[in-house]
Amino acid sequence: MGKVQELSVALKDNKVVYSPGEFVTGEVRVKLSAHLNFKALKVNCIGSCGVTNKANDTVWQMEEQYFSSTLVVAEKGSLAAGEYTYPFQFLLPATAPTSFEGLFGKISYRVKATLETARFSKDYKTEKMFYILNLLNLNDISDIEQPNVVSMTKKFSYLIVKSGIVALTVSTNLKGYTSGQIIQLTTAIQNKSGKDMGTVVASLIQKVTYKSKRLIYDLRTIAEVEGSGVKSWKHAEWKEQIIVPALPQSSLHGCNLIQIDYFIQVSIRSPEVLVSLPIYIGNIAVNSPPLTPSRQSQAVQPTVIPTAPPAEDIGATGYQPMDSIILPTKSHSQQQTLSPHTYSQASGFESNTREQLPGPMLCISTGATVPYYADGPVVADLSENPLILPPEYSSWAYPYDPPPTYEESCSSANSSMSAGQ
Repeated sequence: MGKVQELSVALKDNKVVYSPGEFVTGEVRVKLSAHLNFKALKVNCIGSCGVTNKANDTVWQMEEQYFSSTLVVAEKGSLAAGEYTYPFQFLLPATAPTSFEGLFGKISYRVKATLETARFSKDYKTEKMFYILNLLNLNDISDIEQPNVVSMTKKFSYLIVKSGIVALTVSTNLKGYTSGQIIQLTTAIQNKSGKDMGTVVASLIQKVTYKSKRLIYDLRTIAEVEGSGVKSWKHAEWKEQIIVPALPQSSLHGCNLIQIDYFIQVSIRSPEVLVSLPIYIGNIAVNSPPLTPSRQSQAVQPTVIPTAPPAEDIGATGYQPMDSIILPTKSHSQQQTLSPHTYSQASGFESNTREQLPGPMLCISTGATVPYYADGPVVADLSENPLILPPEYSSWAYPYDPPPTYEESCSSANSSMSAGQ
């Protein structure tokens, strides 16, 4: 660097994660090998968000700034060879959103130091990244401790002249979870037909919406569990659990360009039936205990439908009495989550060196994210269903638009066939 051997920013106590309303304190370090004339030494604390239409691009199409504060820590003058330190302090605004980094955008914070030199000489610059965690307290969300229930029925045809009805009811024990908690999932399926149904699949889905010149959606399957199919004229109950890995929180309060949503999706592959349950992922767990099994069982009763088909359908369906069964699980897979306390200034994260940080657990989230704090250690009980940990799940590589629905796919195929004829 010529006369300037070192220009660096050091945060107090090597802190990397801050809360809104907290002070960012540190110092700028300058090491000179020879005499230097300079105009000013400035320190700038910046918080901003940028989104783009191209994956992993840093040329932002839309931007918003949360704050930008500048301090002049040294006025025009000259410095002899040697080492110098200049302290600084910035107050973070209470409205600053949580840090986030995804495929199509990020919310980032940094302290930037600039040593402005004499005319026709180059300026020296350096910066230090830090993170903000704006905690999402699940207890602030209305009815968060209540079970989450959705039901639907669908009439379908098979063997040309026959018809049947499938009734699907899905529930979770809560509406919001934190990392390490277990989503208790209950699915009730009534197959009122003479046709065996395909397998049932439950998934934890993350949806990140980037508001660029057009909306961009990034969907990720975080966890997936598959149950067996339901035989004809059977009423099946399927109970499973999904462990919540380290994930970015649902809400990025204060950010207008990036939105994060989560939902449980349960689908039957044949006939095509799909329901979704929105859930919240937060940092502070629900204080109220889960409801008792007796109350849960009352809440998740499937939608009441006739015990026999309408009179006009009896001949087509060949109605029979229904038996109740417990549906077994075929496979259970979940994304691998990274270990906590793994941070490196050079590469961002490192698995070999671990530094114990004060306060709650520093986690690295699954998928598109940056480190954040969880409320207590991230530990889950795997005794009932040991998990198989496959490579990362992803619905598609470049999810610019939402995937077509089953009906849209069929309509498109029919149109192609008609055009061909």
